[in-house]
Amino acid sequence: MLDIPSSVRVDVEALLAAQNHMGVCDAIEQYAPVGKPDTMTAPHLPKVAGIDSTVPPPAHTVAPASPAPAPPSSPGAPGAPGALIQDRLAGWVSDLTTLHELTERLARTAVMDDALHEVLRAGAALVGARRGLVVLEPADGLGPDTTVGLGLARADLGHIETVPRGATSYGRILDRTDGTGEPEVHADLLSEDGLDPRHREVAARLGYAASFALPLATEAAGRLGAAVWLYDEPAEPVERQRHLVGLYTRYATEHLARLLELERARTKSRTIAEELLPPRLPRVAGVQLAARHRTGPRGGGDWYDALPLPEGALGLTVGSVTGSGASAVAAMGRLRASLRAYAVMEGEDPVAVLSDLELLLRLTEPARSATALFAYCEPALRKVVLAGAGHSPPLVIGERRTEFVETSLSAPLGMLACWEAPSVEFSPEPGETVLLYTDGLLHRTGDPMDRAFARLHAAAAGVPRTIRDDPGAIADHVLHTVLPDGLDAADSDEDIVLLAARFE
Repeated sequence: MLDIPSSVRVDVEALLAAQNHMGVCDAIEQYAPVGKPDTMTAPHLPKVAGIDSTVPPPAHTVAPASPAPAPPSSPGAPGAPGALIQDRLAGWVSDLTTLHELTERLARTAVMDDALHEVLRAGAALVGARRGLVVLEPADGLGPDTTVGLGLARADLGHIETVPRGATSYGRILDRTDGTGEPEVHADLLSEDGLDPRHREVAARLGYAASFALPLATEAAGRLGAAVWLYDEPAEPVERQRHLVGLYTRYATEHLARLLELERARTKSRTIAEELLPPRLPRVAGVQLAARHRTGPRGGGDWYDALPLPEGALGLTVGSVTGSGASAVAAMGRLRASLRAYAVMEGEDPVAVLSDLELLLRLTEPARSATALFAYCEPALRKVVLAGAGHSPPLVIGERRTEFVETSLSAPLGMLACWEAPSVEFSPEPGETVLLYTDGLLHRTGDPMDRAFARLHAAAAGVPRTIRDDPGAIADHVLHTVLPDGLDAADSDEDIVLLAARFE
């Protein structure tokens, strides 16, 4: 508690009258004596970034109806002006501290789904509710649109969505055209006249009796959606709670707007990268194909391709351009398109294909380098000739063996004035699968390269016999074994590509 020095003399009746029309700090400032106090100045509330420190009086502090001045010898007695001020200040400091902690927790979220759940949890604590939902529906119509619940299962959200939109709190907020930020308060839903019958049925089924809804909107961010908190019994937040949750949702809306912009940029980058890769794999007699691709949040330059060639041959390639983001994706698209052309002209000589690609990279992308692997396959003969430029060796997976193909060491494309390395030839057995992959699969493990290669080999050797006839199932098994617990889907700067070819 604050210790108000005895030198601060305040007329009690005047102070109590004044604080009904102004904040406590303003009253102290107006009635405090001129000059420097002995031990402290008039109290000032701590400032929290992004939060207006003007908070309504706490609900538990009520001015006495007929205040009686405390004796001079007991300034801290109950009902004394000093105790009243201390109580008021303590409430403000507690509220600001709570808001600061909640906004700090929200600021640490980097994914939209995590941020929406944090908004629901913080809002429920501020308004005293147990359940709620937030509907993300940006006013510009560009999405993404989603609904997240707190204490509500997916089936419960489905029941709520069956209520006509205009009968729900969030629906009325989202359908506003005047841009107002007024809350939707229903202190006793089941006793309201004119409540939609379907809304009444859903509320009774899910066991909520009141709701409090706020728009997620600011002038700068526009309208992003609406948040609704549900009470088990008839209730509504008091003025103080409404003010605090209003401050919090304004900050939350700005944070969500930044995450929304980031999410849209990531989606565009992923879409562009996917569009630059083959929309489907070709059907070639004697071989089955499957591919898996995971793009990092900023978009990377990993590619794969399968190209039918004359005389029933097949060209397989994987590669990676250095860097990430839109420029790396664009460079990847140019290299992949060029490699297809070189493969058609001289695909039976993989060294010539990569030599041409190296020359193109050096002339058009002098600041970049790339790793690549190109394999010329003759499925009818089960013959594969391949060349690699700084790329990891393929893996052969079969009943009797699981081994890496021995390829010659070579520098990545763009690293030497003239690239050239000998090709290698091998013959997969019937039923064996050749797995091509990019280094992102190894880097995402976080292990040193020797341990990452050992993990990849162990995953391939452990492919169950029941799925060895399916190259897609083999690729999935390897991917999820090398990168367990969702590491394959986690945000990373490393792209992942797997291209599996099973020879019949």
